[in-house]
Amino acid sequence: MLSRKFLLPALALCGAIAMATAAAHADNSTIELRFADHRFAPANLTVPAGKAVTIRVINASNETIEFESFRLNREKAVQPGEAIAVHLPALSAGSYDFYDDFHQDVPQGSIVAK
Repeated sequence: MLSRKFLLPALALCGAIAMATAAAHADNSTIELRFADHRFAPANLTVPAGKAVTIRVINASNETIEFESFRLNREKAVQPGEAIAVHLPALSAGSYDFYDDFHQDVPQGSIVAK
């Protein structure tokens, strides 16, 4: 059994680790990107430069799509009615194009980090 002199510091350490983990997750914001009617909406996303973000890609169509970006080095298929998470590291200021590689006629979108 742990003595009281070790129990309080151990509990404090556990609390500090939990707070640090929660803070790390709070820094990673999520932005929704929806695919419906043969296009992405919104077509242009603005994210803060220097901050990690997650893009939740929702496929509201009845066909498989692909979220692809050469500049972001991402390529993920999304089944009809499903959603995926695209985790992005802290981006440098600039514009990053994305598109649906399965449907070349769908307009491209862009993620602008500023």
